[in-house]
Amino acid sequence: MTRMVELPLWALVLILAFAAVTFASHFLFPSVRWFFRKRLERAVAELNTRLTRPIEPFKLARRHDMIQRLIYDPEVAKAIQAHAKAESVPEEVGFEMARRYAREIVPRFSAFAYFSFAIWLAKVLSRGFYRVRLGAFDEAGLEHVDPEASVVFVMNHRSNMDYVLVTWLAADRSHLSYAVGEWARTWPLSALIRAMGAYFIRRKSQDALYRKVLSRYVQISTAGGTTQAMFPEGGLSLNGAVGVPRMGLLNYIVEDFSPGSSRDVVFIPVALNYDRVIEDRMLVAADTAGTRKFRLRFADVIKHVSTHLFQRLTGRFHRFGYASVSFGQPLSLTRFIEDNPSVADHPTGLLARRLMARIRAVVPVLPVPVVAAVLMERDRAEGGGLGREEIALRFAQLVNEMEARGAYIHMPKAGADYAVDFALRHLELRKVLRRAGECYSVNPDDRALLSYYANTIAHLSAEIPTPEAHVAPERPLTGGTPDPSDAT
Repeated sequence: MTRMVELPLWALVLILAFAAVTFASHFLFPSVRWFFRKRLERAVAELNTRLTRPIEPFKLARRHDMIQRLIYDPEVAKAIQAHAKAESVPEEVGFEMARRYAREIVPRFSAFAYFSFAIWLAKVLSRGFYRVRLGAFDEAGLEHVDPEASVVFVMNHRSNMDYVLVTWLAADRSHLSYAVGEWARTWPLSALIRAMGAYFIRRKSQDALYRKVLSRYVQISTAGGTTQAMFPEGGLSLNGAVGVPRMGLLNYIVEDFSPGSSRDVVFIPVALNYDRVIEDRMLVAADTAGTRKFRLRFADVIKHVSTHLFQRLTGRFHRFGYASVSFGQPLSLTRFIEDNPSVADHPTGLLARRLMARIRAVVPVLPVPVVAAVLMERDRAEGGGLGREEIALRFAQLVNEMEARGAYIHMPKAGADYAVDFALRHLELRKVLRRAGECYSVNPDDRALLSYYANTIAHLSAEIPTPEAHVAPERPLTGGTPDPSDAT
């Protein structure tokens, strides 16, 4: 036992390395993880005292535990068996596929990353590009939402800035869990988004096993009280108007809901509008082409980013006008089903239409969309240009008419005249308008772009023509199996 043993140096180094790894994995790492987890739990407990809706324990569960819970769910197990039978493969293969799907979907939420870095970044980006304003706000309705209910924010989708704006404006109320598509599954963006509690979905997947894993995650998350955010339109609006709803994730929530025996689900409508959408030309081009394929070349990205940085450095950058977010009247799923017994078996279609109606009702009216509507009205009627005073007069008429119909009007504190001048200057700088003396006319190449902004408020006025979408919905509102692509 006490004899000397000679070893080559490389063998000694290898043994010591294995010993160090074993010590770290069995003793050091668990202790360090325990230490930091305890600190995190105390920090989250303190944070929850400041939030209107505290972070639910479901979001703080370990990712590994959530994945295990998901793949051993009885309904997922049945889907695994069905998949194995349909594909003529062993159940172990289907189980591993379900595990891969679960690992892809389940986020790695970090309260520190969300409430420190993410909120700070959202605030900097929002204020850096826009004058952000909170529009209509049903404070009484929001204050009476059951504290035990699961809250789902349902929003119109205008821009990828929607995520940023709502995340910041809802920061003092709760954490929001978004469903995001393939665009966000690129490193290092994917790691940041997953840490913020968002979950990835495959928009075009037709795999029944994948859909079952996704639906069970959404249902378990909702049952756990997680505050969620979704875009019922299924994608960015290509023509500016609030689109038709699709069922998707909404149907996953509804089909697992049982009034009285389940935690209530309260939907909060959210409407966003912008004086300028960053991606507007790309969206209009896709709408004109009749496809959702967005042609964004790397060279174009470099060009726009370098131009923006140059403008910032030289002091020539002007913010993109106003960005406004409005919160509408909450809708309780329990009360909705009680009030509509005729559709109790299949309530998703009617529910989706009601939610979209409430979203449309609180879309903020901003200066650029109103001026766009005035100029498009003349362009459609007789062509030619309009003088500044004519534009201001018609601007006031449209605003008064929409206000009388109950629309939320957001105008600068300096008054309507300043709003008109700002919108005209903004559109002229972008070369959407041509100016000859005091007369403004539409650049023929940018009629579709001007129409895009007019369409955002067309539903609020009887005098603004409603748009006709070039791209038909991919899936009808009622009937059929919900597709995860309907809800991103």
